[in-house]
Amino acid sequence: MLSVDNINLADYTYILPENRIASFPSENRDSSMLLVCKEDGGICHDQFRNISHYLNEGSHLVFNNSRVIPARLIFTISSGSRIELFCLTPLEPAGYEQSLSSTLSCDWECMVGNLKRFRERSLQMNLEIDNKTVILKAEKRKQKENIVYIHFSWEDQAISFARILSSAGKVPLPPYIKREPVESDRERYQTIYSKYEGSVAAPTAGLHFTEDIITELRRKNISTYEVTLHVGAGTFQPIKGSSLAGHEMHSEFIRVQPDFISALAGMKEPVVAVGTTTVRTLESLYWLGVKAMYHEKFPGIELSLEQWEAYELPQDAEPVAAFRALQQLLVRKGMHSMIGSTRLMIIPGYRFRVVDTLITNFHQPGSTLLLLVAAFMGNGWKTAYRYALDNDFRFLSYGDSSIIFRPGLRTIKKRETG
Repeated sequence: MLSVDNINLADYTYILPENRIASFPSENRDSSMLLVCKEDGGICHDQFRNISHYLNEGSHLVFNNSRVIPARLIFTISSGSRIELFCLTPLEPAGYEQSLSSTLSCDWECMVGNLKRFRERSLQMNLEIDNKTVILKAEKRKQKENIVYIHFSWEDQAISFARILSSAGKVPLPPYIKREPVESDRERYQTIYSKYEGSVAAPTAGLHFTEDIITELRRKNISTYEVTLHVGAGTFQPIKGSSLAGHEMHSEFIRVQPDFISALAGMKEPVVAVGTTTVRTLESLYWLGVKAMYHEKFPGIELSLEQWEAYELPQDAEPVAAFRALQQLLVRKGMHSMIGSTRLMIIPGYRFRVVDTLITNFHQPGSTLLLLVAAFMGNGWKTAYRYALDNDFRFLSYGDSSIIFRPGLRTIKKRETG
């Protein structure tokens, strides 16, 4: 097993001046800059609207179609202090769709801003929805470290929790964007192909895509597919201390259609992941398939992957066999779509089984996302990030983009079809 003790976190940081962090998106989605990191280590740059020039005909492009919810609710208490409830994970009903469509009440795990002021048992705010006054109450049920379980309730059966959030919630911009959300963020902090609500952070690699770009890709015979991974606030959680051992990855919801898993099993041309969330989804599918191959050792197998589990499983399974085993598992379970979760943490030394090319933005120093990029491209990440800093690229969620071809990709034997 790969040892986390061999990872020196000091090797995965860099100096990011605050003025290089993009506070707003570029004027047009596709006018952002694109850093091209070639298989041989060469680097150049272009505009994102030309990304189709760098993808081979027949490639397979995979998007994360999760949609960001306006997850921040601001309550004002009698003293005038503001308390923010940041909705993270639905508890009751447990599913995102079920909870967002629920009426009268629902329970969520929340991060609480200004928690020390949250002394009373419940909070309350008045909303105007469909020309009616709706009173939203938030009751504190229990607390686990910095996470509070909140019971939301309102007395109007015609109003869903999704309508509550749409009316009162604020776009959950990342903490490094030091401004309040504006109306345009509701559209620009979403990908154009977002469908299923549940993320509290955008899969930002996809923010650069336009309908014209997708049309051009399809014209070039590049297939496009969609998966769903709801991004949690844990994506911004810094790694504390000097060791990875104590860092806890948050579990994130996955949904994938069985026909996509079938398609994966037959893909011979490069698989291009749009964003680190898509990478985690695709690689997690492989490892869930490995678990399914060895189901005798995993009775009652759950469709979930723990943080270090991939490093403990058998390492020699062919992707085709893994995906077929996963398909068969779904049939045995009678599942019409694969619903599961992942806590997979990808670190340097990880061997990628599915993804050949990565489209991604530039990530925070010392973050788990930067570790994933370093795992994908090796020490070349340092050269790439230095090039981006020297050439006025904009960083983080609303910043510019990159396309990274895995080093030596053209010499890697493609997956078997047997």
